Amino acid sequence: MDENRRPYTLHDTPTKNQFIGSIKAGLSINKAADLHDLPLSTAYRLAKTYEQIGTVSTRPRPGRPKKLTERDKRLLVRNARKTRRAPFAELANSLQLNVSASTVRRRLAEEGYHRRVARKCPFLRKDQKNSRMYWVRLYRLWGEVEWGKVEFSDECYVHLDDVRGRVWITRRVDEVLEEDCLAPTFSQSSIRVMVWGVIILGQKGPLVVLDYPGGRGGGMNTKRYQEQVLDGALLDFHTRMKALKGNVIFQQDNAPSHKSKGTKQWFASHGIPLLYHPSGSPDLNPIERVWHDLKTCLRALPHPPTSVEGLKRAIRQAWDEIPVEDIDKHIRRMPDRVAAVRAARGGHTNF
Repeated sequence: MDENRRPYTLHDTPTKNQFIGSIKAGLSINKAADLHDLPLSTAYRLAKTYEQIGTVSTRPRPGRPKKLTERDKRLLVRNARKTRRAPFAELANSLQLNVSASTVRRRLAEEGYHRRVARKCPFLRKDQKNSRMYWVRLYRLWGEVEWGKVEFSDECYVHLDDVRGRVWITRRVDEVLEEDCLAPTFSQSSIRVMVWGVIILGQKGPLVVLDYPGGRGGGMNTKRYQEQVLDGALLDFHTRMKALKGNVIFQQDNAPSHKSKGTKQWFASHGIPLLYHPSGSPDLNPIERVWHDLKTCLRALPHPPTSVEGLKRAIRQAWDEIPVEDIDKHIRRMPDRVAAVRAARGGHTNF
């Protein structure tokens, strides 16, 4: 290669436009080339190109032809929406496209489609969606004042082997098997408890560890619900909240023990009004987010409990450590939940 020959340079569009501007101002091609440090051959080529097509911008190069046409892309997106669980390679085969799964992945990504883990939600029947829309009509005008007088309650199962989600720790490479760097799992652990809790805006109610004998007929029923929850923890809490806030309303889901004739009679005899709650709707109860926070605290324990009593102590401690401000944050978003159900026409929401 000639040492005096200048290396190939791809000149930017502003430099080319300045060169053309100099020519239009009256400079010769030679002087304009010297002024903008352009090779003479390049200068003459740019001048000729501008004279022919009126621009010196770099035109798109042909490159390798794309394997998918615009029609193929539309069909790909349409089939991906129709069969969302189909792998990328299966989508390509179903359309008889001679492309790899990576090509399908890139083309769908251009349209904003990616493979994601499906979120688990309760199945909603048509009548349940209608019930959720009825709930919207009942409470669409409620604000913080009205929602601030609702006692939200729920039961929650807590397992010792509840290790859903990733547990992040800080360690060196050689500390991988250190005891406090592990997330232990338990094979079919029988260490589990059921708890009941209640919250209201500005107050964190009592947490009750429920006593179940187990076996056939050993679950929650009307008698146990009344004895372990209603007669004690709820009645005391409701009495205090009524004195503090005035008329308050109690919310519970549609578990059989909650909607039984005996339970309804108990609430009627004690003069406690009930909030309408559609079935299959945990996303309409802010205490569900509190259970999530409680389980997150339990998973973060450096030494998980190994007995039922230890698990009970850990649950009570985690409940006590949840700030009331975090609970209030979830309750204050009840109007957003109403709006979300209305927008989804009774379907699932992000709550």
